Amino acid sequence: MEALFSLVVGVLTACGIYLLLRGRTFPVIVGLALLGYAVNLFLFSAGGLHTHAAAVIGESISPADPLPQALVLTAIVIGFAMTAFVVILAIRARSELGSDHVDGQQGEAGDAR
Repeated sequence: MEALFSLVVGVLTACGIYLLLRGRTFPVIVGLALLGYAVNLFLFSAGGLHTHAAAVIGESISPADPLPQALVLTAIVIGFAMTAFVVILAIRARSELGSDHVDGQQGEAGDAR
């Protein structure tokens, strides 16, 4: 279970970094979202992956740690706000610059990528 979980976090991180390095704004936004999901899963796994642990202290021998769950909930809210801000920023940059390239420059013939 831990190997599959770490593989998923690694793939999400790699895909997020790859998309962050693209030249257009939409892949950058998707890359930020994927990287945020990878960080959320990593924070969630910091408390340990217990399949049958109780959420209430005293109900089982090893209860689930509530701190990583609280960190993940906070990170989800912050990630949603950041994604909304970046989408609005990309829309504004597209309308102001007339291009959706990250650096604001586009070749004469257009980019076929």
